[in-house]
Amino acid sequence: MKFTKDEIRSSMLLYAVTDRMWLKPGETLLDVCKDVLENGATFLQIREKDLNESDFEAEALALKTLCAKYRVPFVVNDSVEIAIQIDADGVHVGQSDIKGRDIRAMIGNEKILGISAGTVAEAVAAEKAGADYIGVGAVFSTSTKKDARNLTLEQLQEIKAAVSIPVVAIGGINAANLMELSGSNVDGIAVVSAIFAAENPGEATANLLKLASKMVQHG
Repeated sequence: MKFTKDEIRSSMLLYAVTDRMWLKPGETLLDVCKDVLENGATFLQIREKDLNESDFEAEALALKTLCAKYRVPFVVNDSVEIAIQIDADGVHVGQSDIKGRDIRAMIGNEKILGISAGTVAEAVAAEKAGADYIGVGAVFSTSTKKDARNLTLEQLQEIKAAVSIPVVAIGGINAANLMELSGSNVDGIAVVSAIFAAENPGEATANLLKLASKMVQHG
């Protein structure tokens, strides 16, 4: 699917990033993601580091089909090749991935390109590389990336002010600390464990959506 710039910006509100390690017995990632989308997730990224390539591709294709039903943007983490192969809505890559490779040229202008950033310089580089949005973090301590540095509210504000594209905050965000991001001016939050490690991912999603909406309204 094609999404406008405004649709991409609004889809940053509650950006869910998958992690199958918290699946309960008998659960599938597809079932959990369906519950998450039904309860208001506005964007979905598949990030499954432990899957082999063929299983990752099959899972990504199933999730792409699911997201299309809800008209929610779906991107693949890191693997530009798989994103192209399954015709995903886009891809999310890190800073190292844009060095020596023109990801925008590889995926074309119709696809969504997300790039991670942790500094103003990285954010500016991401925008120059053709990013549609930037994932900025880590804003809090996170078990997903143990070596990630925590950003202050002021640093978030500086990054947001340095670019014209949407900024989504990521890293250790949950219902208890989300409102601490008020005043950062970010367009939304990206979460992993706050949804997928929850006892009820759907309920967690609905709650996070309300909080994220309130946080964004506060600037």
